[in-house]
Amino acid sequence: PGQPVMPGVLIIEAMAQTAASLVIYSLGELSYGNIVFFLSIADARFRKPVFPGDTLQLKVKRTHRRSNVWKFEGKAFVNDIVHAEALYTAMIVEQD
Repeated sequence: PGQPVMPGVLIIEAMAQTAASLVIYSLGELSYGNIVFFLSIADARFRKPVFPGDTLQLKVKRTHRRSNVWKFEGKAFVNDIVHAEALYTAMIVEQD
């Protein structure tokens, strides 16, 4: 109350959604009929709060890929300053 901030879990979710978009884009037509699942998160750090009116920029980089498992490094910036970062893993699975 009195000082609203963007919850860290939503910042992490935004980075995970960005990574899922990166997977689908990278696979192109091979991604049709598949879904991306968020598997794990590691080394999450929240450096500074994100306030209403801030523009959050996300940068996601694939660091590793083995078969259908992908690893990413994500960073969230406001005005070119890192506010949050995390390492996370996702898996692409065929839908029935």
